[in-house]
Amino acid sequence: MFLPFNQLPDNSRVWVYQAERSLSEKELDIIRQKLLRFCEGWNTHGNGMPTSFEIFDHQILVLAVDESGLGASGCSIDSSVRILRELESMLGINLTDQGKVSVRTNQGSVKVFPALGMKSKVQGGELTLEEEVINPMIRTKADLQQLWQPIRNSWLNKYFPN
Repeated sequence: MFLPFNQLPDNSRVWVYQAERSLSEKELDIIRQKLLRFCEGWNTHGNGMPTSFEIFDHQILVLAVDESGLGASGCSIDSSVRILRELESMLGINLTDQGKVSVRTNQGSVKVFPALGMKSKVQGGELTLEEEVINPMIRTKADLQQLWQPIRNSWLNKYFPN
């Protein structure tokens, strides 16, 4: 069962997905419609779960489930990935590849890089310690308050000279 995102408790489990580019309003509308329908029917072993989603910065998608009554099962999580893959195919985007790193620049734009090339981006001067990166430790809705963390406080800090 769908609930507005702000009505889910802070201990709700979340999954963070990153599109490699900013999405248009038309694309965001399509995503909202598909995810609303999906969340209305999302269940575990036939039992509805309080679920929601939110989109940040026109390209960061967060799915959330209140697991206080029922935990999300493997099958229910698989169904969420299927809907995301449908969106990927429909919109020509990549959400489910976890080998990406999103960086919010000092100007507020979001750039997405392959994770394997981050050391060379730092060494090439393309990133600064003041920019922000998505915190990979996000697990609950409450954690989203620290969705973006300064690069100086992230795993990328090790690539900068001290």
